[in-house]
Amino acid sequence: MSDQAELHQQLVDMMTANGSLRTEPWTRVAEAVPRHNFLRGGFFRTVAGAVPTAWEPVHEGDDGWLEGCYSDESLVTQIAGTITPEDIRGQITREPTSSSTLPSLVLRMLEGLQVEDGHKVLEIGTGTGYSTALLCARLGAGNVTSVEYDERVASRARAALGHLETYPTLVTGDGLLGHGEGAPYDRIIATCGVRTVPTAWVEQTRPGGLILATVGGWLGSSELFMLARPQLPPPLGLLPDLDEGKERETGTGADVLNNWTSRFVVQLAVPGAQHLTLERDGHTENVLVDTESGSWAAVYEDSGQWLVRQDGPDALWDAVEEQFGRWCATIRW
Repeated sequence: MSDQAELHQQLVDMMTANGSLRTEPWTRVAEAVPRHNFLRGGFFRTVAGAVPTAWEPVHEGDDGWLEGCYSDESLVTQIAGTITPEDIRGQITREPTSSSTLPSLVLRMLEGLQVEDGHKVLEIGTGTGYSTALLCARLGAGNVTSVEYDERVASRARAALGHLETYPTLVTGDGLLGHGEGAPYDRIIATCGVRTVPTAWVEQTRPGGLILATVGGWLGSSELFMLARPQLPPPLGLLPDLDEGKERETGTGADVLNNWTSRFVVQLAVPGAQHLTLERDGHTENVLVDTESGSWAAVYEDSGQWLVRQDGPDALWDAVEEQFGRWCATIRW
């Protein structure tokens, strides 16, 4: 058995053991689709100890490339919207914009899609094409349509799929609009995060069909996938004067922003807010800023007491307190 085949089988065995692969059809699919084929352009890995986070490219044939391809990890494949591993030597500190999602999550989602033979599936976010290939292996390429926003990413995925002689319907465009020409679909799956489920997806799903998507927001409340690019937050620009506004005590501390579940609840109260932390006057301030309304709130702890200072047309932290309080009243601890 070659190193590639051995690593591939080890990954499948691991996903079976941890419950990510639970059914025989998807196990066969996972064994049939080689992930490294979709990472021939390389990937980025973090630079140990770098602050802020820095990335360095790992190219095909480099030490660790093949092992990385068959690790159960998400691998960054694009930085800053345009930069791929082939474009640089050295390090880069910009934000990731595209990745190959960890295989166990991909397979768990695909099993959760509950497809049956003959189902037509629309995938939002082709990415490297790995999940697209898995769908094609399960349902046949003729039943799979995949939409990718980024033209360069789409081109690479098309080439990778072609290398395996797999030819689904590939569309370059805004996945939030779906692909009406192929509707209706039995299933729609999104491999990017969305703030809300688009109406177009609902309209393009057959009655009784399923839509599987990660709903998140600008507070990073659902970090399974990167947000769809048309729904990315606007630049923060110049911050407001955080010394202005009214200050008071609050029983809802900034720790609600650190928990995945409570952060999702908070997001419902302030859907237009973005979060940042600042060191000011010896305190760590958690700041929410809504660039559209100009409202902001700064929350910090002093001598064991949480304080909030806020200003603008909308009292952001008041809304957080109300929403979080209602949620706490409905759950059982």
